[in-house]
Amino acid sequence: MGQLERLVLMAEDELTQYSTDARKIEKLRQKIGISVSRQEQEQVKAALLEEMPTDFVSQLVETQRQPVALVFWGIAGLSLLLGISFFQPLDLVITAGAGFAAFKIQQWGWRLQAKRLVLKTLDDLEERMRNPSAN
Repeated sequence: MGQLERLVLMAEDELTQYSTDARKIEKLRQKIGISVSRQEQEQVKAALLEEMPTDFVSQLVETQRQPVALVFWGIAGLSLLLGISFFQPLDLVITAGAGFAAFKIQQWGWRLQAKRLVLKTLDDLEERMRNPSAN
């Protein structure tokens, strides 16, 4: 597992905590500062900047993953209801497909959000190295 994947997993772990973004960045900054050298931080940041999507849909999923996935959860629920009510096997297939799509959208948004948190943390570390008196 490379540094990038390890840092994204650490960020995903921080996302599970109920706290502000500033607190998440602070906790992640301490972990990254101890475990990752400055050169590796620059490499990870460059790789993340290159890897982060910039299209509208990706940004929407990153910031609003739950409302986007909610549409598919609704389709899954409605098709399940119709499939059971009218004995339509096709509706049950649609239920599985929409449920899978909703799950994958949430997973994708979670991953994008973790990557964005790593980027913000690396920016914060860089800023603190440039201007240590602002702490």
